[in-house]
Amino acid sequence: MRALLVTLLLLVGLASARADEPANLPQADRDAIAAVVGQQLEAFKRDDAAAAYGFASPGIQHMFGDAANFMAMVQHSFAPVYRPRSVHMGEVVMRDGLLVQRVELVGPDGRDELALYTMEKQPDGTWRIDGCQLTKPDTVGT
Repeated sequence: MRALLVTLLLLVGLASARADEPANLPQADRDAIAAVVGQQLEAFKRDDAAAAYGFASPGIQHMFGDAANFMAMVQHSFAPVYRPRSVHMGEVVMRDGLLVQRVELVGPDGRDELALYTMEKQPDGTWRIDGCQLTKPDTVGT
């Protein structure tokens, strides 16, 4: 499981010193991306592993194999995403050539976190989550 988490973090990449760049996307795509992230957060809140896993990209699904493994990883390593006290959708930006949805969270411990959701557009036009990186809000360029 640890190897899978390390692989996931490597896929997302480490926080860059460069500032995020505005993403040139139609509002419909921005809305769809925010909806996918929001729906996954709601699925975590309900402990609905199958639904949460369904919002992950095929690559992430392949990495974890099934919804139970995926949910276990989130519960163990992503508590602010699994059980946030509050959620605020930020901007969709380009970061190191990847499309990223910024989400400001207050974790279950009351600490501010910034979740950087890497998004991937599927061949059918839908959006899926291709990774998530947690960082402190003041360590990421805007």
